[in-house]
Amino acid sequence: MPGVALPPPILVDEQNQFLGILSHLQAQERLAVDTESNSLYAYRERVCLIQISTLDADYLIDPLKLDDLAPLGSILTDPAIEKVLHAAEYDLIGLRRDFGFRLATIFDTRVACRTLGRKRDGLGDLLLEEFLVHHDKRGQRANWGRRPLPPDLLDYARRDTRYLLPLRDRLAQAVQSAKRWDEVIEECERLTELEIRENGFDPHGFWSMAQANKLSPTETAVLQAIYRMRDKQARRLDRPLFKVLTDHAMVAIAQAQPTSLGELSLLPGVGPGTARQHGEAILAAVHAGRQLPSPVRPPAERVREDVLNRYHRLRRWRKRMAQDRLVESDVILPREVMWEIARIGPRDAGSLQRIMDPLRWRFEKYGEDILRQLWG
Repeated sequence: MPGVALPPPILVDEQNQFLGILSHLQAQERLAVDTESNSLYAYRERVCLIQISTLDADYLIDPLKLDDLAPLGSILTDPAIEKVLHAAEYDLIGLRRDFGFRLATIFDTRVACRTLGRKRDGLGDLLLEEFLVHHDKRGQRANWGRRPLPPDLLDYARRDTRYLLPLRDRLAQAVQSAKRWDEVIEECERLTELEIRENGFDPHGFWSMAQANKLSPTETAVLQAIYRMRDKQARRLDRPLFKVLTDHAMVAIAQAQPTSLGELSLLPGVGPGTARQHGEAILAAVHAGRQLPSPVRPPAERVREDVLNRYHRLRRWRKRMAQDRLVESDVILPREVMWEIARIGPRDAGSLQRIMDPLRWRFEKYGEDILRQLWG
């Protein structure tokens, strides 16, 4: 495979062209799928490119140019066609959030690697190890929302899916040899059922910033005002929050409470550029914050002692199992499932099975051990 010239990728940015490739995609047993988003360049990220590879073609589908992507959904949600992805969670969430596509029948090559206990599970590492192919990572920070996309980014995008199908075959063989196939497929199915995380404005989010709990009451009120100002500026300019002000800079401003652009520009994480662009809004927020009462931190949700004890027993058990298998702990049991088991405290196999559904393989494998950890 190394040294073989790749056919040029096919950029699909016209509706008739898009409709023309659907029959080819529908006829495939497997499709390699990836997406590129503009999270580093927009207030609310969106999927800007969908890469789909077959054994003989690489399609780069441009959702920013096409009128209607709905016909693609019937292919991606077709359980008869396996979709091969690497580190699928981010792509699955984006495709569901932006287009309503809930993918069915996926094979995640990263899940396969982690289940096998491989420590190097990045796509670049795998392509180099398996195919002696170097995959440049610079495209990870590119602005995928700009148009036209330059040829080097198009080539980068196609490489994310070009080798996934042969990689899938090699990993599938290794997984089957290790008798871990059911475990891999179970985790892949779990990923398709994950709920979309809301990414809206959290009015209390400033409390989670480093050093926020060490501020005085007045400084905390100023931080809250700057936090709200940052969100408004980011929305207005359609930029990520960190490109307006970083958390570190906001804490520094809240502590210093500058009254001039000159003072503001000297603060860590601010500088002359930020002071010129956002300085007036920042100074206004500082002034407004000084007039506000200090915000009251929302009470933390208390975890019952019995729940915490069960969780720690499960965590110690999970760590031992992971060490025995030479895998990461969450391969044994996802953290959120472990918390749910600890919270409910099931006393019999039927109750535990309902909590662990659809983790059928892991229930059969570890269910008795889990109940012993809970109740001795």
